Amino acid sequence: MTALPDPDYQPQFYQAVASKRLLAWVIDSIIITLLCFGVSLATVFVGFFFWPILFLVLGFAYRVVTLANDSATWGMRFSGIELRDLSGHRFDLRLAVFHTSGYSISLMMPLLQVISIVMMLTSSRGQGLTDAFLGTVALNKRV
Repeated sequence: MTALPDPDYQPQFYQAVASKRLLAWVIDSIIITLLCFGVSLATVFVGFFFWPILFLVLGFAYRVVTLANDSATWGMRFSGIELRDLSGHRFDLRLAVFHTSGYSISLMMPLLQVISIVMMLTSSRGQGLTDAFLGTVALNKRV
């Protein structure tokens, strides 16, 4: 049993969530790129030599901190969605780390990312692979 809204009886919580997640991903990627650029400038351009590692580390930290604080990254907040667990609760630090780890692993393995995208587009709750594994879901933010 879950405390999440039922997609058959309350579809408004799941409408357009996949496209909003895409928008959130683009915004978050821009924010992480700007953070990396700032760090690279602050380190007198040394950060540019380690850009992929810097992007991975700062991206991981950004996602964990924002998910643990408000159950949504800044991009998710802008697009009006938030992540919840099976009980309908916001993310805590532990779940934020697990969710971000699953996201990072799926980015490293393109097949997993494709499976995740297909799942988001076809499942009734719009869950990706990490969401299905952890029992989390992205919902339109409650007003």
